Amino acid sequence: MSLSFWEYDQWLAELDFAVIGSGITGLNAALSLKERFPERNVTVLERGPFPGEASTRNAGFACFGSPTELLSDLREDGEDAMYELVALRWQGLKRLRSLVSDTALRYVSCGGYEWFGPEDEAAYAACMEFLPGANARLSALTGGQAFFRPADSEIRALGLQQTHHLIALPTEGQLHPGAMMAALLDRARTVGITVLNGLSVSQLEDQGDRVWLQGESWESTAKAVVVATNGFARQLLPQLALRPARNQVLITEPVPGLRLQGCFHHREGYIYARNVGNRVLLGGARYLDPEGETTDMLGFTEPIQQELQRLLREVLLPGQPAPIARRWSGILGVGDRKRPIIERLSPRVTVAVRMGGMGVALGSQAGHEAAQLVLG
Repeated sequence: MSLSFWEYDQWLAELDFAVIGSGITGLNAALSLKERFPERNVTVLERGPFPGEASTRNAGFACFGSPTELLSDLREDGEDAMYELVALRWQGLKRLRSLVSDTALRYVSCGGYEWFGPEDEAAYAACMEFLPGANARLSALTGGQAFFRPADSEIRALGLQQTHHLIALPTEGQLHPGAMMAALLDRARTVGITVLNGLSVSQLEDQGDRVWLQGESWESTAKAVVVATNGFARQLLPQLALRPARNQVLITEPVPGLRLQGCFHHREGYIYARNVGNRVLLGGARYLDPEGETTDMLGFTEPIQQELQRLLREVLLPGQPAPIARRWSGILGVGDRKRPIIERLSPRVTVAVRMGGMGVALGSQAGHEAAQLVLG
């Protein structure tokens, strides 16, 4: 596509700040830039028709990490780094809910659970040892509310099978990712931010006094750029310490008398499920094919789809017919470290990427922090 003179002159001729990626992180970066520099123009460049490749393709969990996930983070990054990351997730969700009303987010404070099967006794024992210290450490965030509590007595009421233990996560909630992004887009446009869809950036270069941007049959410059493309960021910045990861998701048709209510985690968060009204959403299982799911291509694989449907059949909805209404996939940005990359790579290029599958909780704070690094 070759841009006309009018298109270029109106939207790309003189960019002050360009944000690449219109997901939750990118829009929050744009909003914070506009707040810092109300007289400057802020333009968000998005290659697709909808916001981001993860922001409208996730499960809509407002969560901070299940016990097994936090224990994994503790082993990988150390205790202080793990708790700092939980605090960052907490701050991010708090910021999101200050920008967008709970009504607009369709936010429900429903709580969540981690379930443990017959093969998970050792993991459950480790979690039970971890819980008292974690609750004490995290009480400053919650105002004294327990982050975790044993909940074996709730297994039957939720209709779970092949589940030996349950740990409740009372602070978790659910939201509607599409409604969230629609509300953020409305807020961005209300304050004068321009969002351009269908413009993919293939190259950028900090030239000292400006950043050169190139796409298919177009180019432009900006005084500063924020890259917020998460799992796709290495397409522009191959030096970044991240890799893409695909998560496959399915959702059932409505289930009469559905007992499963809340957010559900399993195996360090690699399996996740929730109710969406009287439907069940289920996703993850990329541990079955780590190499194959390290990709930025959307799609499905038979082994993972079969495993998700097995979990539906044997654990979440035993004995209940549950036709699949829709399947999709999304691309995460992950790495050897869980903490997001929020840094200025050069005087005029800043990044906010590698949300590690926690973009709903992290994205608002990550975008805001990236905007604070941008030089005026």
